[in-house]
Amino acid sequence: MAQNDTVFAGSIPQLYDTLMVPLIFAPYAADMAARVAALAPRAVLETAAGSGVVTRALAPRLAAHARYVVTDLNPPMLEHAAARQGADPRIEWRPADALQLPFEDASFDVVCCQFGAMFFPDRAAGYAQARRVLRPGGHFVFSVWDRIEENQFADDVTQALATVFPDDPPRFLARTPHGYHDAARIREDLRRGGFADADIDLQTHAHTSRAASARDAATAYCQGTPLRGEIDARDAARMPLAVERATDAIGRGTGEGPVAGKIQAHLIVARR
Repeated sequence: MAQNDTVFAGSIPQLYDTLMVPLIFAPYAADMAARVAALAPRAVLETAAGSGVVTRALAPRLAAHARYVVTDLNPPMLEHAAARQGADPRIEWRPADALQLPFEDASFDVVCCQFGAMFFPDRAAGYAQARRVLRPGGHFVFSVWDRIEENQFADDVTQALATVFPDDPPRFLARTPHGYHDAARIREDLRRGGFADADIDLQTHAHTSRAASARDAATAYCQGTPLRGEIDARDAARMPLAVERATDAIGRGTGEGPVAGKIQAHLIVARR
């Protein structure tokens, strides 16, 4: 993982939320919210909450007396999430590092994390922290993307950008969001974090990514993720060309109409 892979600042939070969330994150947020709510937790910790897509899906499903602590390492993303969520006395917003959680042992019934573990510099340490703050019998529920070849638009964009920067192709999508997909590796990291193999359930789920146009999808990836930093670092003046090439790759000659493509991810539940 490169140093800038975790930078979500400037205009990225807004573009991420308005473009990326409906494109690929919303269906998995609904899945996670349903899974967590079915556990009837009294106290939930969300790590790497991003712009709050899981928070918005989960909060209405929790009991009126539930405690819900929402955290993220990036203050701009957390501030955006809090502003979108609005007032809810059950929710506490706190900047926090998932690898150094500022909470007492055995404080939560559920720890959830949607598409954040790929960004952890030490995943076993992050899993150990999740386990530490869980009560006995609690659940760690998280998701990671499957390999990039199973995620059509991300693969299209990555290949398209290689034609714009052939000498140094931007590889953020393949390297980080889609770079932690091996089930055996995930299980091993969880074991190193203290979870027993018998208490780990990993399932793979496919959904369909949809956008109003190929350009919307291309803009989402090129300007609403840290991929933007990789493009700017190579040649910011080439951003319009990058978006154009990504648009062509995603659209495949379909014109200005809606586009759809496969997305696939792993949902993992580990019981303490």
